[in-house]
Amino acid sequence: MATTKAKAKKKGTYDKELLLRWFYQMLLIRKFEERASQLYMQQKFRGFCHLYIGQEAVAVGIESAIRPDDYVITAYRDHGGALARGVDANPCMAELYGKATGTSKGKGGSMHFFSKEHNFMGGHGIVGGQIPLGAGIAFAAKYTGTDNLCVCLMGDGAVRQGALHEAFNLAMLWKLPVIFVIENNNYAMGTSVERTSNVTELYKLGLSYDMPSVAIDGMNVTTVHDDMQAVVKHVREGNGPYLVEMKTYRYKGHSMSDPQKYRTREELNKYRDKDPIANLKLYIQENHPDFQTELDAMSAKIDDIVEASVVFAEESPYPDPSELYEDVYVGEYPYIME
Repeated sequence: MATTKAKAKKKGTYDKELLLRWFYQMLLIRKFEERASQLYMQQKFRGFCHLYIGQEAVAVGIESAIRPDDYVITAYRDHGGALARGVDANPCMAELYGKATGTSKGKGGSMHFFSKEHNFMGGHGIVGGQIPLGAGIAFAAKYTGTDNLCVCLMGDGAVRQGALHEAFNLAMLWKLPVIFVIENNNYAMGTSVERTSNVTELYKLGLSYDMPSVAIDGMNVTTVHDDMQAVVKHVREGNGPYLVEMKTYRYKGHSMSDPQKYRTREELNKYRDKDPIANLKLYIQENHPDFQTELDAMSAKIDDIVEASVVFAEESPYPDPSELYEDVYVGEYPYIME
């Protein structure tokens, strides 16, 4: 793990349980992703694989600001979101392997983690495809009379899709309980925001719809948590959607096949000084030095969890070929008129 030169800033008072939960969740995501990277290079599994390393504070900070019965939907960089929602590492790793015990029965792979139990409505492989789906989930929550909301995450590249504007328009028109979150890690695959958009402060895209919008430091979990609480309160009270730009950074390539020739080592090192996990650890050590024993125990425990997930995936069976056409369509259509 990278060390940080900058001191973690204090924004509020956080109890022991919350601090340790943040550290545990972010470190679990980091170590899971690092192990996935190693396994991919060993050709234990193939296909696309997009790692969340560097962006852990976004998923974890959002999770502590919403409720388990709220909904989360995201793009194909979805391992971190699933783990932050509480999905067990075993089915996550098994899905990478394409095994029947995976989150999507081995049929989705890295880009398509789902968990109905955790209201994790999936990673989605089509760029921007989850944006109107997020609005639809929010519509369902409002239609059924709940006070649940949907957090719909997307990358900075997805904001070029026309579906975003259609979803924004309807979400504001119908005052849907949806929080649109742009995880702006500066690069859509290998092209910088500056080369693809006249508007580089992406939160401003919501202003043309009169959608409340804000930019948040996505490299600091305390900031994400604090700022998201106000956003969540606004949406849950029935005031309609919110657009959040999380300014973050990925330390690895767009995918495992990315040579990363579009950025310099100096740029990467600058962001490593802002490492969200190192920042949180420093905050805890400075303010609660008595937690160190528990931090060390957590790290060891997470090592065991990740390694156990590898064994689970290795020993799990592949889906039976007879199931090829199952789970393509689910349920019936009771509202179709005769």
